[in-house]
Amino acid sequence: MDEHKAEHGVEPICAALKTTTAQIAPSTYYASKKRPASARALRDLALITVIARIHAANYGVYGARKVWHALKREGHDEVARCTVERLMRVNGLRGVSKEKAPRTTRPARDDIPDDFVNRQFVASAPNELWVADITYIKTHSGWVYASFVMDMFSRFIVGWQVATSLHTRLALDALDMAIWARTRAGDDLSSLIHHSDRGVQYRAVRYTERLAEAGAVASVGSKGDCLLTGQSPLQGRSGGGQPRSRGARFARCGGVGMRHGHRRRCCQSSPGRAALGADLSCPARARRRSQRLPGVPD
Repeated sequence: MDEHKAEHGVEPICAALKTTTAQIAPSTYYASKKRPASARALRDLALITVIARIHAANYGVYGARKVWHALKREGHDEVARCTVERLMRVNGLRGVSKEKAPRTTRPARDDIPDDFVNRQFVASAPNELWVADITYIKTHSGWVYASFVMDMFSRFIVGWQVATSLHTRLALDALDMAIWARTRAGDDLSSLIHHSDRGVQYRAVRYTERLAEAGAVASVGSKGDCLLTGQSPLQGRSGGGQPRSRGARFARCGGVGMRHGHRRRCCQSSPGRAALGADLSCPARARRRSQRLPGVPD
């Protein structure tokens, strides 16, 4: 009414509103204009000034709970938390929530193969056991997802792909790269076991058909026993499941030259490193070489 009363007048507007659910009498409108502000409105006006000051002083990250506690520390003990929430909502103030890590594994429900690995990530020959997984990397433009396929004999990443989505194409491109690289070198993949988690990308029809074409046998880890743990051969994570620093995630990437940070530190502290040479990339390789060299400590 305030917006259109100069053009149409108050009474014509009230007459037009009689046929709607927003009926109002002209006397009610004029009374609301002359009525002084209520005690609650005056209190809200004073509180929102303090709330806005606290919110701005803390870089705009405080939510209703922290603003409420800050008010209590300043002596506003009579202010209820719901009042702070209402005033912040009305005035468009909100805090910043802690960003959650993306979920990379959405388990498939049907047609789950057996687990032929049982967390024994060792291989006696190349192309005997491949392990595949997907991780996430935070960049300035958002989350980026990386899919890797690792040969557990040499700990080389034989296939990889990076994308901004978790579609099946991400994992399939990494698998295609691994198969192409090994078949181009003349390797036989008929005895290959491909191990992964229960993610829908690895149980997709296109992915399983590609494994069948290469003659590989699919192996899927048991539920709740995924690769994303501190014992993972593919990813470097702490016991709590938090990712380590970006750029030092993976053991070694053929053709890319990426090394895993925690494996490199382990090898530097190994007593057999000096005797076995400086090219070791993980403790498992050090143990294998020490078995072939008598007298070299493990």
